[in-house]
Amino acid sequence: MLAKDPLAWDDFRLVKAIADRGALTHAAAHLGINHSTAFRRLQQIEAVLGTALFERHRTGYVPTQAGEAMTAAAARMEADVAGFGRAVAGRAQTPAGLLRITAAAGFVAELLVPLVGRFLVRHPAVRADLVVAEEALNLSRRDADVALRAGLDPPPNLVGRRLSGIAWAVYGRADRPRGPAESWVGLSDSVAGGRFARFVRARAGADRVVLQLNTVMGLREAIAAGIGVGPLPCYAGDADPSLCRLGGVEAELGADLWLLTHPDLRHAPRVRAFMDFAAEAIAGMRPAFEGYAAPGQETQS
Repeated sequence: MLAKDPLAWDDFRLVKAIADRGALTHAAAHLGINHSTAFRRLQQIEAVLGTALFERHRTGYVPTQAGEAMTAAAARMEADVAGFGRAVAGRAQTPAGLLRITAAAGFVAELLVPLVGRFLVRHPAVRADLVVAEEALNLSRRDADVALRAGLDPPPNLVGRRLSGIAWAVYGRADRPRGPAESWVGLSDSVAGGRFARFVRARAGADRVVLQLNTVMGLREAIAAGIGVGPLPCYAGDADPSLCRLGGVEAELGADLWLLTHPDLRHAPRVRAFMDFAAEAIAGMRPAFEGYAAPGQETQS
């Protein structure tokens, strides 16, 4: 790029990626280019502008005042591009095109994959991109079109529907050795603001908590492996024949299952069709999600 050349959208994307990640290597990996290409392009951009965009420190790249201004412009451009994409998607007439769906790992294998498979048979013009992520993706940036999430309240910038309640109970292996001081496993403080971790510590005491995890799927595997007893959503715990409930539903751990999208996409045919399809399918699973179909229980030790 010569010094007289105007800046391109990709130049703004590169500067924002460096500012967001604080390192040229991470920014290059995010954009799918190699480090030397990113380094050369940054030098060219700074040559066009006639000013440095970053201060280079041992700990990473820190934006200068000009770098912060360019990063802010890139964020506005990114929002405009995403908004245009949502507007165009909303004008489609029939369910078709790429549908990005995100959910936590605990919902994917036994719930979402079979459901998406049936949906694609009904709507063969749709292609699905399933993003497994424990963190909430940014639907405003179209990181995903639809999110299946557990929580108490949906984010105010999204729209959708409550599909079911999610009941939780304490589970353990049915054949585990019983004792007066069983070990416990639980979710880490980084999950749901730490409310599950606080529940386990209150029940077990910190000295009996031998393992913490950041996914429900991992927690179920740990309980099934006999590492300890711990709380699980009833739809996961009741489905495993090796586990049994150690008491009733724990009301303080209850949550809701939400199907969410961005307001600009709610009338897009592929999004509307999937949300209607998923709501109908999950309606029949509510007894399992809400813990009604309980197996035999034992008294918690």
